[in-house]
Amino acid sequence: MLRIAVPNKGSLSGPAAEMLHEAGYQQRRESKELRIVDPTNEVEFFYLRPRDIAIYVASGQLDIGLTGRDLLIDSGAEAEEILALGFARSTFRYACKPGAINGLADLAGKTVATSYEGIVAGHLADHGIDASVVHLDGAVETAIQLGVAQVIADVVETGTSLRNAGLEVVGEPIMKSEAVVIRRTGADGDDPKVQQFLRRLQGVLVARTYVMMDYDCRVEQLEKAVALTPGLESPTVSPLHNEGWVAVRAMVPAKEAQRIMDDLYDIGARAILTTAIHACRL
Repeated sequence: MLRIAVPNKGSLSGPAAEMLHEAGYQQRRESKELRIVDPTNEVEFFYLRPRDIAIYVASGQLDIGLTGRDLLIDSGAEAEEILALGFARSTFRYACKPGAINGLADLAGKTVATSYEGIVAGHLADHGIDASVVHLDGAVETAIQLGVAQVIADVVETGTSLRNAGLEVVGEPIMKSEAVVIRRTGADGDDPKVQQFLRRLQGVLVARTYVMMDYDCRVEQLEKAVALTPGLESPTVSPLHNEGWVAVRAMVPAKEAQRIMDDLYDIGARAILTTAIHACRL
């Protein structure tokens, strides 16, 4: 069986389980379950602490895992990202008291507090900056107030928590993270079971990104309509009973669907509708 590590809690857990369910895999019914077997799909799922998943995958005991890019890099484990999943996005930034530093170079000689020591130490080394890194678990905003560090490095979303602590972001982002699928570095990239798993997840990603659009239009407007809805290869065009009219079907980006519907209507298309895509293979 394919052995897969899945986050057991935190912001990664729920969306990961939802995506796996959409991909057709059985998931646990209770949060206390640490292992389940999906015999139909020949997969065994292990529910682990998100921070530990890269370590388990790197050991070779598990074939692949779902975790955060930040946790993968921070772990330093011999594992690699093979598919980005598009959820649990976050940005890592440096922050300090207003005016304390003006840019990355000013970090030299400073102490940086963070929960992601591996990421920060690697970023500083890549830029040739000699600074100390202090590891703290949990919220790090108080590290500056208590004199533990002059700078912190943490996940920044809206920046509200930093402002409430009297801090401001400084410099460019350290990195951007999201949920990813990982495997052991050097593992067989052509494993058919892994490839099937990835195709299923990619199918979910496409299904979430696109909708199916159907509409009717006059033959003389078909070229303009097709230009608006080219589809992935090309749209499906079928003649209607009424002479001079055709029915068109194509996949379009969900975010652009309303604009495309407006544009189609303007050129004379009618009976325009969209439907959700639940699964696909490209």
